[in-house]
Amino acid sequence: MLFKKNNKKQRKVNNRIPFVGISFVGGFLFLVVFGNWIAPYDYEYWDMASMMLPPAWLDGGSMAHVLGTDALGRDVFSRLIHGSRFSLLIAVACIACYGTIGVIMGLLSGFMGGITDMVIMRLCDLWMSMPAIILAIILVSLMGPSALTVIIVVGIAGWPGYARIVRGECLSIKQNDFIRLARVAGCSNFRIMFSHVFPNIANTLIVLVTLNIGQMIILTATLSFLGLGTQPPSPDWGLMMNEGRQYINSAWWLVVFPGVAILMAVLGFNIVGDWLREILDPKQKLR
Repeated sequence: MLFKKNNKKQRKVNNRIPFVGISFVGGFLFLVVFGNWIAPYDYEYWDMASMMLPPAWLDGGSMAHVLGTDALGRDVFSRLIHGSRFSLLIAVACIACYGTIGVIMGLLSGFMGGITDMVIMRLCDLWMSMPAIILAIILVSLMGPSALTVIIVVGIAGWPGYARIVRGECLSIKQNDFIRLARVAGCSNFRIMFSHVFPNIANTLIVLVTLNIGQMIILTATLSFLGLGTQPPSPDWGLMMNEGRQYINSAWWLVVFPGVAILMAVLGFNIVGDWLREILDPKQKLR
């Protein structure tokens, strides 16, 4: 009887595992790591004799270019694979930039309190009132469109969200007895924040980062689509959609396949992020 109950519990746990999300994320990371060996061509390789070839299963297609080619004869499949590396690299760089700023500001605000808390929170309110796209246009006019510009724009505009979440967690954690004991033991504020408070918000940050990777892929692709991000010949998915939109009536694959790649990557990270939240968040466990 006990064995049957354990089997039922194990089935319930297995049913909650997001196999679709994990497969999407796993496939995405597989392409990132082994993309150089999988892609049949370099993303800059072009062949004018193979311009605008349709996918292999359509009339006129070729198995040499499974997903077709673009207006310069570049292989769409190869550019999608190389584009996964660009997308993840820029997304992680953006999150590392504004996540670091947000965590530091949130810890200072929540732990120090008083005037420090008030100043940082009012700065967050001011920063969140500024549209990111306006900031992107200003920086692009000053620095020029590039991947570095995207990272700087997102890093400057995105930190208030992290700061608010970390502040809320910090306000709750600093009321615990182990924080009082650390104060009695003579630990400095810096040591308490980064040795006692920060490890206790690590689970929340893992979930946030997982969810934000999908958001950053969409945001960076949007900026590239608008011409404010990476520039040709980069295989960025948003840039590929921008280059292919003028051929959408005659060469739909130039827009559809990058769009599907963005959809699968974002959907996978969102599903896995929700699953991690259920596992790592004690409140979700109680529910």
